[in-house]
Amino acid sequence: MPSKSRFRWAVIPVGIATAAVLAGCTPTELNGFLPGFLENAEPTTNRTEMVSGLWVNSWIVLLAVGVITWGLMGWAAIAYRRRRGQTGLPVQLRYNMPVEIFYTIVPLILVIGFFAFTARDQAILETQDPDPDVSITAIGKQWAWDFQYDAEDDDETVWSIGVQAQTNAAGDVISELPTLYLPVDQTVKIKLQSRDVIHSFWIIDFLYKKDMYIGRDNYWSFTPTREGEYAGKCAELCGEYHSMMLFNVKVVSADEYEDYLDTLRAAGQTGDINDEYDRLQNLPGRTGNTSEEED
Repeated sequence: MPSKSRFRWAVIPVGIATAAVLAGCTPTELNGFLPGFLENAEPTTNRTEMVSGLWVNSWIVLLAVGVITWGLMGWAAIAYRRRRGQTGLPVQLRYNMPVEIFYTIVPLILVIGFFAFTARDQAILETQDPDPDVSITAIGKQWAWDFQYDAEDDDETVWSIGVQAQTNAAGDVISELPTLYLPVDQTVKIKLQSRDVIHSFWIIDFLYKKDMYIGRDNYWSFTPTREGEYAGKCAELCGEYHSMMLFNVKVVSADEYEDYLDTLRAAGQTGDINDEYDRLQNLPGRTGNTSEEED
């Protein structure tokens, strides 16, 4: 049997090699190849590292379980293989209490652990900021997006209306996509609404998405921490042109954000757009022509 000191000396090079390999990894590799991470740059939001941490640590645990399971399977296949000259069935065991306790307790611990860490992080991710710096209403519709930048005064509330993405024969998007502007390093709370069917609001690099239900508002609070342009899309199959329900996100400085809101005010895009652009014309008491009923 090798001494403990020899074992320690054998572990040290393995540890150094592991550290060297990890040190050479890019941020994308260290975060499980998830989008939203760049070399020497801040994460996209204050929550993305939490999401990637849950993802990466879960895979590390699962990989360890897999290695142990595969190892035991290989050992059993070799140790209990049929030898030359053997006939009939091997010795049958009715039960093995230590093994049965092991494969009952360990999976239970894993399930409880996964649940606990997921519930902890989800509680943080789903906590809504009661007093955000910026409040925005994102409205999904077949098959585009409207964005309303809310303020206490209707005259200060502004909005932009998006249209469905248009493509050429090669499938490339050739039209201007709806664009959501966000100020960097400011707390943002987005109210998520649907005009028609279930949609899902997904900013890919932010590593989070939330469903948008008809008649029920959803909310998402976070802080953008890196300026840049990001892609967004609907992540819920919502009809024929679901794949064309795209939008862009621009995280800009506070001054650029205010300048953009001023351009919307100058264009007369103020007030609340929800009632005017509501596509639900099949509510009780409606015949489908709102203008005639109002007359």
